[in-house]
Amino acid sequence: MSTAPTTPASSDTPAGDSPLLIGSEGAVRVLTLNRPQALNAFTTGLLSQLRIALDDAAKDESVRAVLITGAGRAFCAGQDLSDPHIKPEFDETTGAVDPHRKPKAKDIGNLLDHYYIPLALRLRSMPVPTVCAVNGVAAGAGANFALGCDLVLAGQSASFIQAFSRIGLVPDCGGTWLLTRLVGRARALQLALLGDKLSAADAQAWGLIARCVADAELQSEAMQLAQKLAKLPTAALVHTRQAIDASMDLEFEDALKLEAKLQSQLGYAHDYLEGAAAFLSKRAPVFKDR
Repeated sequence: MSTAPTTPASSDTPAGDSPLLIGSEGAVRVLTLNRPQALNAFTTGLLSQLRIALDDAAKDESVRAVLITGAGRAFCAGQDLSDPHIKPEFDETTGAVDPHRKPKAKDIGNLLDHYYIPLALRLRSMPVPTVCAVNGVAAGAGANFALGCDLVLAGQSASFIQAFSRIGLVPDCGGTWLLTRLVGRARALQLALLGDKLSAADAQAWGLIARCVADAELQSEAMQLAQKLAKLPTAALVHTRQAIDASMDLEFEDALKLEAKLQSQLGYAHDYLEGAAAFLSKRAPVFKDR
């Protein structure tokens, strides 16, 4: 996948050393998790840069879609347990647990409040469609962050793991909300309780992701999909996401009323008038709303 000049999230950090690379290809903003030596595991620094990058993409009127992927052989292995914000206190000299006292734990809920919750909410409220290209393993919060995107493609060698039960935690980064809605309660519990690896092919078969593709074609297919979304009526796509999410908790009549409300709003917008005119005159539409 070729992108415009790839830059770090912080201008004072060399691009190769930044945990997040930012590029563009036309109207598609490309965000690449860039800690390949740690399987792109999340640190508070990476989480902060990722949220800032999404905020910047949301504010940039030239961006009409966002593509997120990972560098190296993994998408994201979840939270880096060596991050000081989550790592229990160990003996500084040996790296081992102090045998004379229990290691002091950190408040992981505080980590979620300050980093994961704002990130998950930002991703879910993006004013443009989001695409995730999962290359390799997506585990724990990394899996649920990926699943929070609008459309998820995965290479055939990729896998998804709800690894939380292996370390005595519950799914986070939206996992408890997403999994049941994507695959149903029985399969959500199977994934969350057992923490077994789910292949990309099975993830597609279960409805967890949109598509499983050949590894060699993942990045190009993801970019083609993002470019296609960028040419479609952005505001209508985002309202469609909002309506589908909201309808999960609505009675049928309320969902119908929400559809009517959104159609009233969109019916006055440029993109509907342009789309209808283009259809009637048998030409390609040029959508502008965002």
